[in-house]
Amino acid sequence: MIPPNMTAIEIREPGPPQVLRPVERAVPQPRAGEVLIKVAAAGVNRPDVLQRKGAYAPPPGASDIPGLEVSGVVVAAAEGVREPAVGARVCALLAGGGYAQYASAPAVQCLPVPAPLSLEEAAVLPETFFTVWLNVFERSRLASGETLLVHGGASGIGTTAILLGKAFGARVIVTAGSAAKCAACRELGADQAINYHEGDFVEATLRATDGRGADVILDMVGGDYVARNVAAAATDGRIAVIAHMGGAKAELDLRSLMVKRLQLGGSTLRPQPIENKGRLAAALRQQVWPLFATRRLTPPIHARFPLADAAAAHKLMESDTHIGKIVLDA
Repeated sequence: MIPPNMTAIEIREPGPPQVLRPVERAVPQPRAGEVLIKVAAAGVNRPDVLQRKGAYAPPPGASDIPGLEVSGVVVAAAEGVREPAVGARVCALLAGGGYAQYASAPAVQCLPVPAPLSLEEAAVLPETFFTVWLNVFERSRLASGETLLVHGGASGIGTTAILLGKAFGARVIVTAGSAAKCAACRELGADQAINYHEGDFVEATLRATDGRGADVILDMVGGDYVARNVAAAATDGRIAVIAHMGGAKAELDLRSLMVKRLQLGGSTLRPQPIENKGRLAAALRQQVWPLFATRRLTPPIHARFPLADAAAAHKLMESDTHIGKIVLDA
């Protein structure tokens, strides 16, 4: 039985974590091409924090409830949707609506829960796996034997990039902000972890690669890191900027970009068309999901909170002390 109403987390107004509050909302009805998921757990991500602050509005037509990834069981499907079937255990990428007991999702953005994983563990996969696959492997074409430099190695994106980079034969270097975070990154498989409070990542990267530099750089900092990324990149390197936590503006000497024949690009995932996200889901299902049977690919879960304590989860994320992912249990 699907109830008419559910508990969801609403953003009362833009502001600090305390503006997140549990409310009663109508259970969403799956639209054409969608399924309804009874949510077991939802991942907490940086874009959720930006949305709460009023800096990252949902795309047109998306739910105003925060939350970009969930896991759970499919309990209903729109007419004509055959897969995933009702009763299937799935994790799904959303454009919004994840902080709730029920969420609707495009069927093509759902993936089966990998056999070794619990529903809670599966909840932390979609947002980071879609993002890393798109930016590191598709857009930046990371190949086996190349060097990947990841900024924010202890974050959800960073830990996922370590796991996937190593799974596909890359050498992985990360930056992180403490000795504990660097140790955690090495434990996950990073070949080298650079504490950016204690050393220059450009010098450390060049030293670790005998002066060659990194073939692919995944950057969530922006700001003055952009020019420093150019200095740390190898000839014919690719730099992917996916956030700008250190500033949205950068000054760059284009001569260095040209001499090294670098590619500097950026992207966002949330506003992309459903067809694009469905294509990414299909690629992950074919090329990454089989690896769960033989490799430890799940990013670490740092903390778990009940859905009603979403404000506490956001407070933890903004403290920047977590390693890996934060989960809300519905």
